[in-house]
Amino acid sequence: MSRIEKIIEMMEVSGKDSFLQHALSLEYIKVGLFEQALVNFVELLEREPNYVGSYYHLGKLYEKLNQPEKAVSVYERGMEEAKKVKDQHSYNELQAAKEELE
Repeated sequence: MSRIEKIIEMMEVSGKDSFLQHALSLEYIKVGLFEQALVNFVELLEREPNYVGSYYHLGKLYEKLNQPEKAVSVYERGMEEAKKVKDQHSYNELQAAKEELE
C-alpha cells in the first residue's frame, strides 16, 4: 500500500483531519500529482484558514506551476493568518518566500 493510499484510508476513518489532508497534499506533490495537491490545499485552507503551514507549500506549488501572482497572494494571505495566530516563525518563512519571488 502506498503512502497516499494509507493516508486516504486514515482520512476515511478520521474524517477531514487537517494534518492528514496536509500530508496527503505533500505526498501528491512528491509523485507529481500537482492538481490533486492544489485542490486538497485549497479545500483545507478554506475549511481551516489558520492552518498556517499549508500556505507555504501551496505558494511553492503555485511557483512550480509557474503562477507567481497566485503564489504571492497565498504568501500574503498566510502572513495575515500567521499574524492572527501569533506564529512569528511561519510569518517569517512566508515573508521570505514572498520576497524571494518578488
